[in-house]
Amino acid sequence: MHAGCRIKLPEEIKTKKAVVNVQSKDNACFTWSVVTALYPAKEHVDRPSSYPHYTMVLNLQGIEFPVSLKQIKKIELLNDISVNVYTIQAKKKKKEEKLTIVLIRLADEKKCTHVNLLYMPDPQDNNVGHFACIKNLSRLVSSQLSKKNGQKYMCDRCLHYFHTNEKLEAHTGDCQQMNDCAIILPNEEDKWLSFTNYNRKERIPFVVYDDLECILQKTEEDDPKLYQRHQVSSIGYYVRCNYDASLSGYRSRRDTDCIAWFVEQLKDLAHRVKSILSRNVPMVELTQDECEKFNSATHCHICEKPFASDDTRVRDHSHLTGLYRRPAHANCNLNYKDSYTIPIVFHNFSGYDSHFIIKEIATAFEGNVDVLPINKEKYISFTKHVNESDDDKKYRNHVQLRFIDSLRFLNSSLDKLSSFLNKDKLRIVRSEFAHLSTDDFDLLTRKGVFPYEYVDCVEKLEDTRLPPRESFYSSLTGNTVSESDYAHAVSVWQRFIIRTLGEYSDLYLKTDVLLLADVFENFRDSCINSYDLDPTYYYTLPGFTWDAMLKHTRINFELITDIDMVMFVERGIRGGLSQYSHRYAQANNKYVQSYDPSNPSSYLMYFDVNNLYGWAMCQPLPYANFRWVDDVSNFNVNAVTPDLSKGYILEVDLEYPRHLHDAHADLPFCPMRDKPPGSRQDKLLATLHDKKWYVIHYRNLQQCTRHGLRVTKIHRVLEFAQSPWLREYIELNTRFRAAAKNDFEKNLYKLMNNAVFGKTMENVRNHVDVKLLTKWNGRYGAEAMIAKPNFHSRSVFSENLVAIEMHKLEVKFNKPIYVGMCILDISKVCLYEFHHEYMLPLYHDKFKVVYTDTDSLIYHIECEDVYDQMKRDIPRFDTSDYAPDNIYSIPLMNKKVPGLMKDENNGTIMTEFVGLRAKMYALKVDGKKDTKKAKSVKTNVVARTITFDDYMQCLKDRIEMTRDQSRIQSKLHNVYTVRETEIALSPYDDKRYIVPESTNTLPWGYYRVPV
Repeated sequence: MHAGCRIKLPEEIKTKKAVVNVQSKDNACFTWSVVTALYPAKEHVDRPSSYPHYTMVLNLQGIEFPVSLKQIKKIELLNDISVNVYTIQAKKKKKEEKLTIVLIRLADEKKCTHVNLLYMPDPQDNNVGHFACIKNLSRLVSSQLSKKNGQKYMCDRCLHYFHTNEKLEAHTGDCQQMNDCAIILPNEEDKWLSFTNYNRKERIPFVVYDDLECILQKTEEDDPKLYQRHQVSSIGYYVRCNYDASLSGYRSRRDTDCIAWFVEQLKDLAHRVKSILSRNVPMVELTQDECEKFNSATHCHICEKPFASDDTRVRDHSHLTGLYRRPAHANCNLNYKDSYTIPIVFHNFSGYDSHFIIKEIATAFEGNVDVLPINKEKYISFTKHVNESDDDKKYRNHVQLRFIDSLRFLNSSLDKLSSFLNKDKLRIVRSEFAHLSTDDFDLLTRKGVFPYEYVDCVEKLEDTRLPPRESFYSSLTGNTVSESDYAHAVSVWQRFIIRTLGEYSDLYLKTDVLLLADVFENFRDSCINSYDLDPTYYYTLPGFTWDAMLKHTRINFELITDIDMVMFVERGIRGGLSQYSHRYAQANNKYVQSYDPSNPSSYLMYFDVNNLYGWAMCQPLPYANFRWVDDVSNFNVNAVTPDLSKGYILEVDLEYPRHLHDAHADLPFCPMRDKPPGSRQDKLLATLHDKKWYVIHYRNLQQCTRHGLRVTKIHRVLEFAQSPWLREYIELNTRFRAAAKNDFEKNLYKLMNNAVFGKTMENVRNHVDVKLLTKWNGRYGAEAMIAKPNFHSRSVFSENLVAIEMHKLEVKFNKPIYVGMCILDISKVCLYEFHHEYMLPLYHDKFKVVYTDTDSLIYHIECEDVYDQMKRDIPRFDTSDYAPDNIYSIPLMNKKVPGLMKDENNGTIMTEFVGLRAKMYALKVDGKKDTKKAKSVKTNVVARTITFDDYMQCLKDRIEMTRDQSRIQSKLHNVYTVRETEIALSPYDDKRYIVPESTNTLPWGYYRVPV
């Protein structure tokens, strides 16, 4: 994007008299605009002659004209100035199109000499635009921020204003660290967030379940790491209609054009569904009983609120079947419509299947594709709009094919998920295989195997025999199938009279599709029965459980409308701490075979907090009435009780007294993100440094001051209303889990609680703007997007499909992020309480923290019998999974009680531990396989190729170890199996100071650690 032509300012901008638009003829509008800012003229401000010539006052060595955005950094360096660039964006507000100023280029560092410029694209030429000088940014943007007149002190980064210069200066420090575009906050009219999606109570009538199979061709790519290319050989789908079984059914195709066939099938289905949904089946006449219930009803069945005396109540009925549902408010009934969305469900859609489908679905027929992206090539979901005809551009009640990933709801393999279900729950599989005997049905629905790597060409699908067991080898797992799994495959081949490997593949595909349908339909049933919401309206489980929580709790969140409060809360968000305090430990006690009574008795104990975040979510949490406390100098944090209706987040300076260093060295209070000495990367560190401007929840501050830390200054205090509003939802799911009749439901209700925390942590700053485009020309074509000043990058997938990523012009904060921040801080109270208020007074200097990771602590404890102490303090522990006849006579108590500690080894003896860095450790437990973790390497590679001794050698000799592994990777939506070499083990850890010639570590800031 270049600039240099002469363009008139829009009248709406011109009348503000905030921009100077110099009319030059030399393609140098950028430099003239800079000169205009540096040497302002008093008259004839639009003439170049009113200013010194840019060549006389600017260093432009090596700069090409017209100047592009990419060259601005060089101009800044040559002239010791900083430049921000803004542009004009049309926005619809109350059905009117308004011009809005947005930031498109932000200086890395604001210099003493700073210039703000306005860039305006030429409507006649996508590749050319024009620069002008902004002489008064406040005047230019004030009307888009507030209707009030008067002096405003404007932040040129986030485009928020303040009423005094002092407040702007106080704001600037955080803003420079956190914001790189305009920040949009709710206003007073839309700052309340509550459940509104009542239409999602009605089950979506049509859902499609799908899977595909690939042959793994040997590649002829230049890159030797790409050794297999995945080519789709077959695809199958099952349409599920929730009100008419005759409209449900399975279809599949196996040939080279199966994806094109599948997309055409979806298009035809969309047109049929549109025809069905367009009908309005009259209401079936109500029975006398239904009439009586209608007349006596007190609540609307849709919004679940009572009928007022002047409310109009109506008979709500299904327009698909004509069946009466229940009474409803007239307005609720109008909005309670059948969905025109057809969810298309694949298991691992984001990671695999989407790559094979996207090119065809985007280009095969007319209709936009909306994408919910992770990046340009990986998507949470995408939606294809299907017009009624190629000429239909109205987009009114058109059908949408929404592709979603069941793995984002149920994060386990399909084999594992289906194994949770009782056979009587596999109703869809049974309906498609009604003729099978019980034995054959059990045979079919057991985990199957397929020789993927053997099938490297289409011809092998014509094999008339099942290949030998060694042909079932997988380079992804490094193993072949077990003898029992292979025997099962042989039985299937024989019992189902299979003639070719292609027919075996067809049966394998059909079974997987139908199992997916049964798994997800059971999931839908459980969700609708428990929460009265259909999860197929949503993209992920966190999104679904968040809405279910809003609906059940009826909470009404106040969204923050103050930019400084938002950044204040963001600065307090710190995840779980993971670190090693002592890198090696060995137990020596009467329960281990190698016990040496001449040495002190010691134990290795792996404690884990039961449902730590679930416990934190049951505590009082903020929801409304946010305000800054005026008199912070007299604020007494220790006077606030945990269950008070008001809570606080504070910004403080803390002193960590030297006399605490030895006692707190294993687990210091107040972790913070910082760069370890010599590192360029921020990490979450638990240090003994004093803290400045530290943002902390009041309960954490109370805890650390109880243990000796001193508050030397309070900078700010944010007050809010709080209550344990989330406890009811957490306990609801706990009750559901206790009453569950199968493992599937038990696992589901556990996920529902865990996922709601994930939604509280959603970071809108991480959202990306990606558009999938199928046309070059036009206002919304690829050419126009590439020409925009906020264009970031592109990926060309085919001649007719390109992904365009745009720099974000603004970030809209419409989530209650304060909830996630408080949950994270409060959860640390629980872990620190166990260590500092139970373990430390109990064992003093006779124990060490070996490792901690968010909700777990591994201790090396010197004592005669740690289990005797547990028995004395049994209310602190969940011992329900100990053996009933355990040798310690520990009673089985406190099953799954949140916040209690659980012995992860359940009484089996842990004998040895070695840790290298966060999430890279190994441990030995009597009678069990060694536990080995290495976060950068696949689990099966660790299990097969790394030993406990490798960790020891790595620690002792300070060497790194690598391992080869295979994984699936996409490149421009072409899918390959790739070989890669990863660092598996590394002794280098800088989160703490490593004591020389020792396996001990010390926290940074410890008084004896060299600076």
